[in-house]
Amino acid sequence: MNYAIIAAGEGSRLAQEGVAKPKPLVELSGEPMIGRLISIFLRCNAESISIIVNEYMTEVREYLESLKLPVPLNLVVKTTPSSMHSFYELSRVMKPGKFCLTTVDTIFREPDFARYIAAFEADTENDGMMAVTPFIDDEKPLYVETDDQMNIVAFRDAAWDGAKYVSGGIYALNEKSFGVVKECIDNGVSRMRNFQRALVSSGLKLKAYSIDKIIDVDHAEDIATAQKFISE
Repeated sequence: MNYAIIAAGEGSRLAQEGVAKPKPLVELSGEPMIGRLISIFLRCNAESISIIVNEYMTEVREYLESLKLPVPLNLVVKTTPSSMHSFYELSRVMKPGKFCLTTVDTIFREPDFARYIAAFEADTENDGMMAVTPFIDDEKPLYVETDDQMNIVAFRDAAWDGAKYVSGGIYALNEKSFGVVKECIDNGVSRMRNFQRALVSSGLKLKAYSIDKIIDVDHAEDIATAQKFISE
């Protein structure tokens, strides 16, 4: 399995709230968030890891360059206008095949993630398996509509009567998604949620995989919440 991390955001909200470290280097259980992800990926059969950071995060770049990993690390240093653009830049250095992409501030329990990856590795029918959760933590959640077999039929900005899931910010896909994100870029589309909609409209077969709880670190108070969550 190949893995990718989007760590190109500015982390401006954390900085404004008094957090001195760049978001990817904020520690949970004594380990930087980005280091925690890398460690989990290595324990989940990583063949390669691709990461994008912005041009201003020199501390993060230096931290990543200091790592000695047993798999190739593809580091992209580029400032982008959105997570979707960051994924496009990553897609240009990633190997074909199945991969899992996440943002650096997406926090999950490792056993949940390991089961999710195992399910995607075993899947032979779908082009992607998107992590969804009934736990709403995001300030602007993306709701995921599925049929009775958990096939994804739509991504929606607003809830509806009977809505069950929101996007967990973890995307397991195959290389068909590279063509979709390039088409989005060429057509001036922005935002990761619009890319996800394009996956559906392009005819890719997407399955939803439910994880009870996934949280984001957007504010200073979220750091303690994340620490408690992964320690439970």
